[in-house]
Amino acid sequence: MLKQQLQIKLSQKLSPQQIQLMKLIQLSTLDLEQRIQSEIGENPALEKGKEVDENELETVDPYDDFQNDQNIDTDDINIDAYLSDDEIPNYRIHSSNHSAEEENREIPFSGGISFHEFLESQLQNLILSSEEKPIAEFLIGSIDNSGYLRRSEENIIDDLAFTQNIMVDRKDLKSILRKIQSMDPPGVGARTLQECLSIQLERKERNRPEVELTRKIIDTAFDEFSRKHYQKLQDRFNLTEDELRGVFDEIAKLNPKPGGSISESNQNNHIVPDFILIIENGTLKVNLNRRNAPELRISKNYREMLSGYAEAPKKNKTQQEAVLFIKQKLDAAKWFIDAIEQRHQTLYLTINAIVDYQSAYFLTGDEQKLKPMILKDIADKVDLDISTISRVANSKYIDTPYGVKLLKSLFSEGMKNEEGEDVSTIEIKKILENLISKENKKKPLADQALSALLKDKGYKVARRTVAKYREQMDIPVARLRKSI
Repeated sequence: MLKQQLQIKLSQKLSPQQIQLMKLIQLSTLDLEQRIQSEIGENPALEKGKEVDENELETVDPYDDFQNDQNIDTDDINIDAYLSDDEIPNYRIHSSNHSAEEENREIPFSGGISFHEFLESQLQNLILSSEEKPIAEFLIGSIDNSGYLRRSEENIIDDLAFTQNIMVDRKDLKSILRKIQSMDPPGVGARTLQECLSIQLERKERNRPEVELTRKIIDTAFDEFSRKHYQKLQDRFNLTEDELRGVFDEIAKLNPKPGGSISESNQNNHIVPDFILIIENGTLKVNLNRRNAPELRISKNYREMLSGYAEAPKKNKTQQEAVLFIKQKLDAAKWFIDAIEQRHQTLYLTINAIVDYQSAYFLTGDEQKLKPMILKDIADKVDLDISTISRVANSKYIDTPYGVKLLKSLFSEGMKNEEGEDVSTIEIKKILENLISKENKKKPLADQALSALLKDKGYKVARRTVAKYREQMDIPVARLRKSI
């Protein structure tokens, strides 16, 4: 038995244009440039550049009644909307918010080679037989980006047998590994930190007594060294405090991650700021980077093609399909241009709200003047969703007189001091960092002692909270901060 039922349901869905806007907002400046280049390559109706002599197309409703079906009715296609030049769209008349002194600078990027490519290029300098070469290549492939060979000899031998059909015993494998360990950077191919430091010390001048002493300590007393048991080391090797300090100075010159020196040098660590902050006569002025507001236009050729179609007395099926294609590309181009402009306006509103909220910090550069600020605070000021503010803050940088800052780093939770004032956790972290920097390195302060000092300064912070802040700042525990 059939049963009919009427149900009313309220739902909210994002349009394709809104989804496109959200994706564009979360992009960094360099990613935006790549996205624009990709869109221009995919859509021939979109061009990069500023329209000079002609006005752009009038914005039309993207949700018109023209549908992509097999029976194309040319009467449903409003050609005039695409040929109109009576109105200049909003994205052509808004201020670009560029600084008068700002230059459009190009940042060169170097290519470089990867860490493993660097190692493979050195294989030809090693004396290897035809049987040893594939084993050496396999070992290089097993080295991680830090420069360590962390796999056991048994696993390597098994993998060579099953995947490469190469049989090798442990003695020959160690011999080939020693040859790889002779390559640059020093310490590459080591299986442990102890072995890595020992290999690097072998490369140093053997006639220096401090080098020999350092190598002896690393080879025979690495556990005491890693735990910083200074007194045990002095007693065992009959060393004075100055001699032990010289040993640690030698170790400090070594690289615990030999692979990092190559991999990091080949990375493009350039940061292109999205915003530029200028202080003029005590007034904060923020501008968008030019790259965040590119000049885009609709292709003139595509408009001429539509014009030719409108003037044609008869339209065959081929022409109708061509018009459908042109219309789709024009719609996509206009939607993309509009999304870029909306992104521009969203970024401008958000950054001005952040700068206004943290004006005391931006005027002085003192991190202790950062106010507690969460995403909701800025969302309420600009009347935008919290998720939108999050997309802006997570990947955007601002160039200030005090350096380039990640917007996300300006957000922090707050807590009250003994005077009842709201203070930022960033301020507490800064004070904690200063306390640790001024401590007696022979007797570093434990977390409980740091908590007591913060309490004396008016910040009631528990020991566990101190430990959390210390870990967030990559500061080791008191035992590992100890020095002689």
